[in-house]
Formats: sequence, C-alpha cells, structure tokens
Amino acid sequence: MRVRVDLKVEEMPKYWYNVLADLPFKLDPPLDPRTKQPISPQALSAIFPEPLIEQEVSEKREIPIPEPVLREYAVFRPTPLYRATYLEEYLQTPARIYYKYEGASPTGSHKTNTALAQAYYNKISGTKRLVTETGAGQWGSALCYAGAKFGLTVNVFMVRISYEQKPMRKYLMKLFGGDVVPSPSDRTNFGRSLLEKNGDMPGSLGIAISEAIEVAVSDPTTKYSLGSVLNHVLLHQTVIGLEIKKQLSLLNETPTIVLGCHGGGSNFAGTILPFVPDKLAGKNIRLIACEPTACPSLTKGSYEYDYGDTAGMTPLLKMYTLGKDFIPPKIHAGGLRYHGAAPIVSRLLKEGLIEAVAFDQDEVFDAARLFAKLEGIVPAPESSYAINGAIKEALRAKEEKKEEVIVFNLSGHGLFDLTAYVS
Repeated sequence: MRVRVDLKVEEMPKYWYNVLADLPFKLDPPLDPRTKQPISPQALSAIFPEPLIEQEVSEKREIPIPEPVLREYAVFRPTPLYRATYLEEYLQTPARIYYKYEGASPTGSHKTNTALAQAYYNKISGTKRLVTETGAGQWGSALCYAGAKFGLTVNVFMVRISYEQKPMRKYLMKLFGGDVVPSPSDRTNFGRSLLEKNGDMPGSLGIAISEAIEVAVSDPTTKYSLGSVLNHVLLHQTVIGLEIKKQLSLLNETPTIVLGCHGGGSNFAGTILPFVPDKLAGKNIRLIACEPTACPSLTKGSYEYDYGDTAGMTPLLKMYTLGKDFIPPKIHAGGLRYHGAAPIVSRLLKEGLIEAVAFDQDEVFDAARLFAKLEGIVPAPESSYAINGAIKEALRAKEEKKEEVIVFNLSGHGLFDLTAYVS
C-alpha cells in the first residue's frame, strides 16, 4: 500500500520558525562592503524593504505568516509526504525512506514559499518593481508568479548557461509577466564589462546577483529579492520542515537522518532547521547537506567573510565560500552553482551540528533515473543530489543491518529539465 500523508489546509503552519532563537551562539554580523564594519539596517534599506530587514535580524522564535500569504500558500500547501516504498524494495534496505514533495507548488519547486512572502512584504512597503537573479530558473519562475499575485513588476537576470539549457523556465517566467534576460547581459555596466572580456561567458549566480543589485540601487521604487542564503529567506522555507515534523508524527515516526540538496542553502535549511532543536537536545538525528563536487562550497570552501556577488556589491557574509570569482562548471543543477553558503548553514556546519557530502553529476543522474522509474516523479537535477544521498544512507543501513528513518526534501520536479536526462 502506498503511504502518503496529506495534511489539511487548516493544519498548515501559521508561523515560520526562526532557529536563531534557539542557537547557543550568535552569527557573525554582515559587514558593509565599503567600511568593512557591521552593516546597519538603514544601509540595507536601499535594496530590501523594512519588514524583511526586521526578519533578517530578528531573534523571535516564531514569526507569524501574514494572512494574505497564507491564502496563497493554501493553493499548494501543505505539500505531501510520501514513503518511497518502491525504492526501499529495490534497495532491499531495512531503512524507511520518506520524501517531502515540494514540486507540487505552482512553479514546481520550494522557491514559491519565500517568493510569495517577499512579494507581499515588498507590496505593503510601496515597492513597484522587484529585480533578482536565477540559476536554473526555479527562483525566477517563483518570483514572477508571486509578482503576478501581488501586482509587482519582476525583472530577472538568468545565468546564461541555464538560460540556454532550460528554455522552458524562461517561458514560464514570461507567462507570469516577468522580464528575463541572460546574465551577463548588456543591461548593466558590470554585465557589459564582462561581455567585453568574454562574450561566451557561461555566467554564475554571483554575476547575476551583481547585475540585479546594480539595477535595484539605481531606482528608489525597485528592490532586490534573493531566493537563498539570507536569514529571512531560510526562515520562510521552514514551512517545509514544520510540515514534515507534523506528518511524521502522524506515522509515529522519528527521523534519524534528514537530507536536502545544497546550493545557497534555502531548501536544505527549510527542511532541517526545525529539527535543529532536537539535535541540540542530544537526540539521535543526522542532518546532511548534499552538494555537487563541481561547486563544493561546504566540503571544499573556506569559512571566512566573502561577498555574495562577483562584483563585490553585497554585504560581506561569514560563510563557507569558494571565492566570489569562482565560476562553476556547466553542470545541469544550475540552482546549485553558487560560490557560497548561507551564514546559518555555514555556522551549523562549523559547529558540527550538520554534515556535508559532495557527489559527482553522473552518479546523481543515475540515482535520479532510478527514482523516476520507481517512484514516478522526475526530479529536478538539484533535488537529485538529495536522492543520491538518501540512497547511499539506505545502502549503508543495509550493510550495517541497521534500521534508519531517512527523510529528504524533493525540492522540485524536473519536467523542465528533461534535456539534462538525455545529454
């Protein structure tokens, strides 16, 4: 019998969980790129609206989700939790494997959770236009959808290699009224300077962020919107982990391993942060980030202050980083091609509260193909890293004859990524 747990709309979380309230340490503050001193909230107001700046620094444990956002969440949330019984049978593992399916959202990924929240807070703050970057296009699609819902114009700089590899996502952005261009572009001074040096540059999230911020600071009615890394973005994604906890409780299950793919950190953090208090309380639970060997910020990066963008326009963040000038290879998981990691995720790794592993693209796609055939969902290339991690842990449990309860976040579907499966 297929095991699927669906919560009622009324059971959807009414608040976001803020892990900063429970951590036994303080994060290192972001630094002003000009003075290299802790940045003031006022300095951030050039690119973010006041409510999001307040959330960025808040230490309140629970942040209420506004009613207009809850109404939009109710279109697709709560999302289902499945038991991967077919995968378990194939692996012949004693482990029980569950996955949270965020591909059920209107744009096919978890990104819609924070896009709707950010669009709402910008709208009530008087913002007219949002500008952003996107890698594989999941974030750009989500923000364009949210902009359409709350009446905001959205401009998207899409990493050039993904713009070429994933045309369907740029079509989806345009369907929702968004304007999308490949990055580096000829719309910004920074983009033009890079194209003059190398007209075939594949681009990176760091470059696209620089272009977006350049546009945002030039217009007082425009704000910048980010799909990962920052505290408030991770905060909005905690609806994922909060729902998982409730769904597992209905099954009388206690997870021993929780995994997510990792690029900047939004879906991984949204999945595992509600479990951090359990970890701090000494419970037997492992929290594992799965990233690409082609862009191994957590497993090979340095823990230091670095810029979030290539041009050096953002505040400096204390994080694991490969360096702002790092240009990742042209892997299909465009959403994981980011040089840095969220400060919260980075500090959790530094403190030994989470783990990180890196996988090659070939083995990840083997896992994704297997999952699609067995479980009936084509995963996004990004999500496939979490699938591969779950399979490895299930096989370890088999070898050790150990019962594990493994949960991972299937953060998006791969129906717009089918070319990646045949290349």
